[in-house]
Amino acid sequence: MRSVAPGIGAGASGVLLERSAELSTLVGCLEAVERSARGQVLLVGGEAGIGKTTLLRRFCEGCGQSVRVLWGACDPLFTPSPLGPLLEVAERSGGELKAVVEHGAMPHAVVMALARELSAGAPTVFVLEDVHWADEATLDVLRLLARRVETVPALVVASYRDDELDRAHPLRILLGELARGRTVRRLKPARLSPGAVTQLAEPYGVDADELYRKTAGNPFFVVEALATKAEGIPDTVRDAVLARAARLTPDGGRLLEAVAVVPPKAELWLLEALASDAVDSLDECLTSGMLVAQVAGVGFRHELARLAVEESVPPYRGVELHRRALAALADPPGGAPDLARLVHHAEAAGDVDAILQFAPAAAARAASLGAYREAAAQYSRALRFGDRLPVGLRAELLERRSHACYLTDQNDAAVEAIQAALGYRRQLGQRLEEGDSLRWLSQVLWCPGRTAEAEQAARAAVTLLEALPPGRELAMAYANRAHLCAAAARAEEAVAWAGQALELAERLDDTEIAVHARISIGAVAAEGRVGAPAAEGMRKLEQSLELARRAGLTEQVARAYIVLAGSALGDRRYGAATRWLQAGIDYCSDHGLERDRRYLLAWRARLELDQGRWGTASQSAAAVLRTPRASITPHIVALVVLGLVRARRGDPGQWAPLEEAWALAEPGGELPRLAPAAAARAEAAWLEGDWHAVAEATEDTLRLAVERRWGWLAGELADWRRRAGLGGELPAESAEPYVLQAAGEWARAAERWREIGCPYEAALALADAGEEEPLRRALEELQRLGARPAADVVARRLRELGVRRLPRRPRRATAANPAGLTARELEVLALLGGDLRNADIAARLHIAEKTVDHHVSAILAKLGVRSRREAARVAAERRIRDEDGETAPPR
Repeated sequence: MRSVAPGIGAGASGVLLERSAELSTLVGCLEAVERSARGQVLLVGGEAGIGKTTLLRRFCEGCGQSVRVLWGACDPLFTPSPLGPLLEVAERSGGELKAVVEHGAMPHAVVMALARELSAGAPTVFVLEDVHWADEATLDVLRLLARRVETVPALVVASYRDDELDRAHPLRILLGELARGRTVRRLKPARLSPGAVTQLAEPYGVDADELYRKTAGNPFFVVEALATKAEGIPDTVRDAVLARAARLTPDGGRLLEAVAVVPPKAELWLLEALASDAVDSLDECLTSGMLVAQVAGVGFRHELARLAVEESVPPYRGVELHRRALAALADPPGGAPDLARLVHHAEAAGDVDAILQFAPAAAARAASLGAYREAAAQYSRALRFGDRLPVGLRAELLERRSHACYLTDQNDAAVEAIQAALGYRRQLGQRLEEGDSLRWLSQVLWCPGRTAEAEQAARAAVTLLEALPPGRELAMAYANRAHLCAAAARAEEAVAWAGQALELAERLDDTEIAVHARISIGAVAAEGRVGAPAAEGMRKLEQSLELARRAGLTEQVARAYIVLAGSALGDRRYGAATRWLQAGIDYCSDHGLERDRRYLLAWRARLELDQGRWGTASQSAAAVLRTPRASITPHIVALVVLGLVRARRGDPGQWAPLEEAWALAEPGGELPRLAPAAAARAEAAWLEGDWHAVAEATEDTLRLAVERRWGWLAGELADWRRRAGLGGELPAESAEPYVLQAAGEWARAAERWREIGCPYEAALALADAGEEEPLRRALEELQRLGARPAADVVARRLRELGVRRLPRRPRRATAANPAGLTARELEVLALLGGDLRNADIAARLHIAEKTVDHHVSAILAKLGVRSRREAARVAAERRIRDEDGETAPPR
């Protein structure tokens, strides 16, 4: 058993208080990695000053010679440097990782090199500190590394401030995704207790009760308050830090100010440039505890202290320091300048010329690394002073910002930027560029559902460009019209426009436009709506995907994945859908394509719903909805999944998400957006016995589905009408299971649904029977799924047949629990799949270890198994889950 110094509230003595449990968790995770050679991820979250860094440093210090430690910290810059913390790690590790990071590789290439580095030699503790400040590319690296962490012998620890994450923060979204992984754990250090504060305060002779009242047990605040050695306790962290700083000599104070303006640390050569007359006071600052030595430089012990000092620097002094930092960092003694740091200091110094020089370059570098959110921010920074730029360059930067915003699903900002650029192109009389901007405006407008405006801009672009000599811009305008038609299920129009785009692209030898057009053709062909078999359309899409990959057309690769996954899901070919979804999600994560990734995540939620994994589907949908709405299609799909899970389970609140989905879909009138909302509203109405609402939900969309030859949708809507007794013939092109159901062949229909992989639909098909045995099977399956309203419908039919002694409706807590486990046993079972000891499980559930022993014995007996591992496997196979739909993880 590895030992670590007990315990932070680390005071001046360095003693850790009330951190024994946290240290034990860290040690346990590392030991599990050493035993199994399979990595884990530990997410350490807490408020500023809670002691995350001190905890992790103490843990790393106690790891011993047999464990390697790699540590990277994110920078609190206005806009962070892409892959900033990885640069620090790569510099220390050297080799392939250093070469890949310095070359500016995309996140997936960085992760491949990082994984090889982590697999070399001794087990590794890899710390990413302060990831709430991380850039988009770094978060992508963490996401990808977490996915494959079991392949490397490393404990990956990411710390963050959980009180600084708003609903739309990229890290919050990532944390929601990582929560699904069985190799991911969380740790949340608590504030110090009154007893611990009293222990720390005792040597100083201060009122411990007042100290606790003012600091609320925040370790950093406690330590800083005590370090002031002043009469009375400061009211704020800032007061405490500044009181401590005031004890330095004037030279020491000036040096402290210099370090404060250059986060995250000041290299020694940079200090010489900033405060050469005060450098001799460095030892004083280190001895006082205000600064700590870091690799090749010095920095503050905590960001709260740095901010307090920085905010106290007089404005004129701050501007002068930033100007000196800008000049020094523009010509560093080794390596290329850090563009993001240059922009940070240029902005703080108010140096507009430097901002205009460095911000566009920093944006371009960020975009090249897939950090499009940071790229958009840097373009915005330059454009604040756009009146100092030539109009043409201003328009170009606006177009680039629009593109970066589009890829990160910031559509309002993308529209605003391209509309401004369009105005400048018109002002300059640049007809070709105007036409291209109109085409891009059309593409951006479609995502948030402004379809009429998108169509108008698309038509205007074609009209304008057709009056000019044909070129790439016109070909792209044709391709855009094809895309809009395909997205609206207007198959013939899509093929016609794509044909024009393809013809011109081949004359221009332009692979990107050719791929764009072919994907639109493949999209409508894969749905079987242009006279060719759907399989032929899928083959064309796969060819387009491969061509886009070979040509390095990142956005077209992502689009091909979206269309392939969506087509397979629409035709209920779940094996293919699963394959394309996972590959597409991985690709979009690798390349920073947030918008496209949200489409795929939403469709994954729908797939999980269709396959009967309702708890997982609900979680997946909620993860999509946590991002404020921009592109409406993923939002519609996620809302429908959430509403249907509630409707099928009989939970309250099903109509709010379904009506919101319809409100988003209905104004545009596009069938692919109307389809999921209309079908879901019809089902929810049927489950409530509201036949009028079924008719209202289906009538118009059914007519459009028949017109556009959407067989699966037409069959589904017609089937809900049949179940509601509304009459009408089944559309000719309806999918096979609906044809069988309409013909009264419920047994064949149920079998077909089972083959497809839809247990809920199979049970509903059995419910069409007029015989006791199949109705009983339908009831059992619906109860197993937790589909209480549909089960009640079947139970009524059985009673109408004179059947008595029906199975009682399962309690909500045991509806998905055929083994009859108690609620607490389900919680324990969900934790048996990881490398957790009974003591670990007890700590997580806040119960005694002996109680866990009893629960584990009961679980093994009820499941009829002999080992914990076998229990986890059986639970996964039987889909035994708790009230929230959490299935015990497979081992």
